[in-house]
Amino acid sequence: MSFTTPDLCDQHEAELGSSVRVVAPLFRSFGGRPRFAGQIVTLKLFEDNSLVREALGEDGRGKVLVVDGGGSLRCALVGDQLAVLAAKNAWEGIVVYGCIRDSAAIEGIDIGLRALATHPQKSIKKGVGDRNVAVTFGGVSFRPGEWLYADEDGVVVAARPLL
Repeated sequence: MSFTTPDLCDQHEAELGSSVRVVAPLFRSFGGRPRFAGQIVTLKLFEDNSLVREALGEDGRGKVLVVDGGGSLRCALVGDQLAVLAAKNAWEGIVVYGCIRDSAAIEGIDIGLRALATHPQKSIKKGVGDRNVAVTFGGVSFRPGEWLYADEDGVVVAARPLL
């Protein structure tokens, strides 16, 4: 993938803050793919990753899963099994406003992954949450169908494709 978030910000400077938004630098990079981009699919949930498994089990070609886990630091929402599932189903990447686990194993998986931190405990599984709703964290609203670009320098969200 040939882009950098600094270049995207420079090229779309007039749109910054409106149709192009920069996410606050909250996230650590995990996964074997440091740079990824795609159309946003959203989940809003809290300490329950049932919907994450369901979404990653679908075709993710050209898509990024954005998981609003409420910023919880009490359990992990993605682990190595879900990262393998995401890679198998061609997801471009995952952004988790929460924690992941199995970080050493995930480094070797061809998936882009951003999360707040790691936590060894798995989540509950009650199937509770919402899909394809606007979610807000890091000073940015993520809307289904918008575009996300992530690299070593940060995460940018845009109302339309920038590449």
